Amino acid sequence: MEDPVQHQYFVLNKPCGMVSQFISPDGDKVGLLGELDFSFPKGIHAIGRLDKDSEGLLLLTTDKRITRLLFESKTPHKRTYLVQVRRQVTEAALHQLQTGIEIIIEGGRVYTTPPCNVQVVSKPEALFADPFAYAAQIESSWLRITLTEGKFRQVRKMVAAAGHRCMRLIRVSIEDLHLDGLQPGAIREYTQEQYFSLLHLVDPETKCQAGL
Repeated sequence: MEDPVQHQYFVLNKPCGMVSQFISPDGDKVGLLGELDFSFPKGIHAIGRLDKDSEGLLLLTTDKRITRLLFESKTPHKRTYLVQVRRQVTEAALHQLQTGIEIIIEGGRVYTTPPCNVQVVSKPEALFADPFAYAAQIESSWLRITLTEGKFRQVRKMVAAAGHRCMRLIRVSIEDLHLDGLQPGAIREYTQEQYFSLLHLVDPETKCQAGL
């Protein structure tokens, strides 16, 4: 009997300007995950991708179950972002974001986002180096947004629909898996038990934490 496959599980603090791919479909070799100074195992891939201009927590694993259990599950999983937007956010705009706002999604359809947790917060004191430091004099606000869905560029579209341009977007956590001081470009490895427990992953067939 063959031994079960031993998968590996990582978190990367993805820097701004890097795409969430190891291979570009366009043949572009600049800004790919493979440029990181890390020896990745065969079969590694990113889950819950961040766009090129976004930063923060990105899941990397050889375990193909994670996508199904995390993003295709009937059980919603929380994702939290720190978002810097132009100008001061009014109470009216904040209410729109909290209670549901219309955005345009794939196919040009109008979609109303479900209620979510949005708070105006102070600029994070322990924030990593700002890639847009040149914009320091621009009036801005910081929001902490927690969603349980992730349509394409949803957070950016939400703040734009509320009348605010997104200046910086950082995913800081998925469920109880946090950046916890991980520097941009740095990678942290977890055991299977830690990964599944922190992400609150449950196997729908066994009703138990998957892999445990």
